[in-house]
Amino acid sequence: MPGVALIVAVAGGHWSHGGVIGAGGTMPWHLPADLKRFKALTMGKPMVMGRKTFESLPGLLPGRRHIVLTRDSDWQAEGAETVRTLDEAVALASSGAGSEAGSDEIMVIGGAEIFALALPRATRIEWTEIHAELRGDTYMPPLDASWREAAREAHPAEDKRPAFAFVTLVRDL
Repeated sequence: MPGVALIVAVAGGHWSHGGVIGAGGTMPWHLPADLKRFKALTMGKPMVMGRKTFESLPGLLPGRRHIVLTRDSDWQAEGAETVRTLDEAVALASSGAGSEAGSDEIMVIGGAEIFALALPRATRIEWTEIHAELRGDTYMPPLDASWREAAREAHPAEDKRPAFAFVTLVRDL
Protein backbone atom coordinates (compact mmCIF):
# COMPACT_ATOMS: atom_id res chain seq x y z
CA MET A 1 0.00 0.00 0.00
CA PRO A 2 1.25 3.49 -0.79
CA GLY A 3 2.18 5.93 1.94
CA VAL A 4 -0.15 8.85 2.59
CA ALA A 5 1.15 12.41 2.66
CA LEU A 6 -0.84 15.61 2.98
CA ILE A 7 0.06 18.88 1.29
CA VAL A 8 -1.63 21.96 2.70
CA ALA A 9 -1.20 25.71 3.02
CA VAL A 10 -2.54 27.20 6.25
CA ALA A 11 -2.86 30.78 7.47
CA GLY A 12 -2.88 31.76 11.08
CA GLY A 13 0.24 30.72 12.89
CA HIS A 14 2.09 27.63 13.99
CA TRP A 15 1.23 24.22 12.47
CA SER A 16 0.23 22.75 15.84
CA HIS A 17 -2.82 25.04 16.00
CA GLY A 18 -4.49 24.36 12.64
CA GLY A 19 -5.85 27.41 10.84
CA VAL A 20 -7.54 28.76 7.71
CA ILE A 21 -7.17 26.74 4.50
CA GLY A 22 -9.91 28.32 2.42
CA ALA A 23 -12.48 31.05 1.96
CA GLY A 24 -15.42 30.84 -0.42
CA GLY A 25 -14.00 27.86 -2.30
CA THR A 26 -10.58 29.43 -2.90
CA MET A 27 -7.38 30.10 -0.99
CA PRO A 28 -7.33 33.65 0.45
CA TRP A 29 -3.70 34.25 -0.60
CA HIS A 30 -1.45 34.00 -3.62
CA LEU A 31 2.08 32.73 -3.01
CA PRO A 32 3.90 31.80 -6.24
CA ALA A 33 6.61 29.97 -4.28
CA ASP A 34 3.95 27.77 -2.67
CA LEU A 35 2.43 26.92 -6.06
CA LYS A 36 5.87 26.00 -7.39
CA ARG A 37 6.49 23.76 -4.35
CA PHE A 38 3.06 22.16 -4.72
CA LYS A 39 3.86 21.28 -8.33
CA ALA A 40 7.27 19.84 -7.44
CA LEU A 41 5.90 17.72 -4.57
CA THR A 42 2.91 16.33 -6.48
CA MET A 43 4.42 15.78 -9.94
CA GLY A 44 4.17 12.17 -11.04
CA LYS A 45 2.07 11.17 -8.02
CA PRO A 46 -1.61 10.47 -7.61
CA MET A 47 -3.46 13.30 -5.89
CA VAL A 48 -6.48 12.52 -3.75
CA MET A 49 -8.98 15.31 -3.27
CA GLY A 50 -12.61 16.04 -2.63
CA ARG A 51 -14.98 17.11 -5.38
CA LYS A 52 -14.99 20.78 -4.37
CA THR A 53 -11.19 20.85 -4.41
CA PHE A 54 -11.16 19.27 -7.87
CA GLU A 55 -13.68 21.84 -9.11
CA SER A 56 -11.57 24.68 -7.70
CA LEU A 57 -8.55 23.67 -9.81
CA PRO A 58 -7.86 25.68 -12.98
CA GLY A 59 -8.15 22.40 -14.91
CA LEU A 60 -6.37 19.06 -14.91
CA LEU A 61 -2.85 19.43 -13.54
CA PRO A 62 -0.43 17.78 -15.98
CA GLY A 63 1.67 14.82 -14.86
CA ARG A 64 -0.57 13.80 -11.96
CA ARG A 65 -3.52 11.48 -11.44
CA HIS A 66 -6.66 13.14 -10.11
CA ILE A 67 -8.50 10.79 -7.73
CA VAL A 68 -11.68 12.45 -6.48
CA LEU A 69 -13.42 11.25 -3.35
CA THR A 70 -17.13 12.09 -3.53
CA ARG A 71 -20.40 10.89 -2.01
CA ASP A 72 -22.24 11.73 -5.26
CA SER A 73 -22.39 8.44 -7.19
CA ASP A 74 -23.41 10.28 -10.39
CA TRP A 75 -20.55 12.81 -10.35
CA GLN A 76 -17.86 12.46 -12.96
CA ALA A 77 -15.42 14.72 -14.77
CA GLU A 78 -13.07 14.12 -17.65
CA GLY A 79 -9.63 13.18 -16.37
CA ALA A 80 -10.85 12.39 -12.84
CA GLU A 81 -11.07 8.93 -11.31
CA THR A 82 -13.87 8.80 -8.76
CA VAL A 83 -13.98 6.83 -5.53
CA ARG A 84 -16.33 6.75 -2.55
CA THR A 85 -13.89 6.05 0.29
CA LEU A 86 -10.30 6.77 1.25
CA ASP A 87 -9.61 3.02 1.18
CA GLU A 88 -10.76 2.94 -2.46
CA ALA A 89 -8.52 5.94 -3.24
CA VAL A 90 -5.47 4.26 -1.71
CA ALA A 91 -6.19 0.98 -3.52
CA LEU A 92 -6.68 2.77 -6.84
CA ALA A 93 -3.48 4.79 -6.40
CA SER A 94 -1.48 1.63 -5.69
CA SER A 95 -3.05 -0.40 -8.50
CA GLY A 96 -1.72 1.62 -11.38
CA ALA A 97 -5.19 1.61 -12.94
CA GLY A 98 -5.70 4.38 -15.43
CA SER A 99 -2.93 5.85 -17.52
CA GLU A 100 -0.13 5.78 -14.95
CA ALA A 101 1.65 3.13 -12.92
CA GLY A 102 0.90 2.59 -9.25
CA SER A 103 2.68 4.88 -6.83
CA ASP A 104 4.41 4.33 -3.51
CA GLU A 105 2.94 7.61 -2.18
CA ILE A 106 -0.32 9.46 -2.61
CA MET A 107 -0.65 13.18 -2.02
CA VAL A 108 -3.86 14.29 -0.31
CA ILE A 109 -4.52 17.88 -1.41
CA GLY A 110 -7.80 18.73 0.30
CA GLY A 111 -10.29 19.87 1.33
CA ALA A 112 -10.91 19.89 5.03
CA GLU A 113 -13.09 16.75 5.15
CA ILE A 114 -10.58 14.78 3.09
CA PHE A 115 -7.70 15.98 5.29
CA ALA A 116 -9.65 14.83 8.37
CA LEU A 117 -10.20 11.38 6.80
CA ALA A 118 -6.55 11.03 5.75
CA LEU A 119 -4.81 12.37 8.89
CA PRO A 120 -4.97 9.06 10.82
CA ARG A 121 -3.14 7.29 7.95
CA ALA A 122 -0.63 10.01 7.07
CA THR A 123 3.04 9.80 8.00
CA ARG A 124 4.11 13.09 6.38
CA ILE A 125 2.62 16.55 5.91
CA GLU A 126 4.08 19.20 3.65
CA TRP A 127 2.73 22.30 5.38
CA THR A 128 3.02 25.87 4.16
CA GLU A 129 2.69 27.98 7.29
CA ILE A 130 1.43 31.43 6.26
CA HIS A 131 2.21 34.04 8.89
CA ALA A 132 -0.95 36.11 8.54
CA GLU A 133 -4.35 36.17 10.16
CA LEU A 134 -6.73 35.76 7.24
CA ARG A 135 -10.47 35.25 7.24
CA GLY A 136 -11.81 32.00 5.98
CA ASP A 137 -14.57 29.45 6.23
CA THR A 138 -12.55 26.24 5.91
CA TYR A 139 -10.06 25.11 8.55
CA MET A 140 -7.31 22.56 8.98
CA PRO A 141 -7.71 20.72 12.26
CA PRO A 142 -4.93 21.04 14.84
CA LEU A 143 -2.43 18.21 14.85
CA ASP A 144 -1.79 15.96 17.81
CA ALA A 145 1.52 15.50 19.63
CA SER A 146 2.59 12.59 17.41
CA TRP A 147 3.78 15.03 14.72
CA ARG A 148 7.27 16.53 14.72
CA GLU A 149 9.08 18.98 12.50
CA ALA A 150 11.65 17.39 10.21
CA ALA A 151 12.45 20.52 8.19
CA ARG A 152 11.62 24.24 8.07
CA GLU A 153 12.46 26.80 5.42
CA ALA A 154 11.49 30.38 6.35
CA HIS A 155 10.61 33.07 3.81
CA PRO A 156 10.27 36.76 4.75
CA ALA A 157 7.35 38.98 3.78
CA GLU A 158 7.81 40.47 0.33
CA ASP A 159 5.83 43.26 -1.31
CA LYS A 160 2.26 42.66 -0.13
CA ARG A 161 2.81 38.94 0.46
CA PRO A 162 3.04 37.69 4.07
CA ALA A 163 5.98 35.84 5.52
CA PHE A 164 5.64 32.07 5.34
CA ALA A 165 7.53 28.86 6.02
CA PHE A 166 7.67 25.51 4.29
CA VAL A 167 7.47 22.89 7.03
CA THR A 168 7.83 19.13 6.68
CA LEU A 169 6.12 17.22 9.46
CA VAL A 170 6.59 13.51 10.07
CA ARG A 171 5.42 10.80 12.45
CA ASP A 172 5.63 7.08 12.88
CA LEU A 173 2.41 5.10 12.85
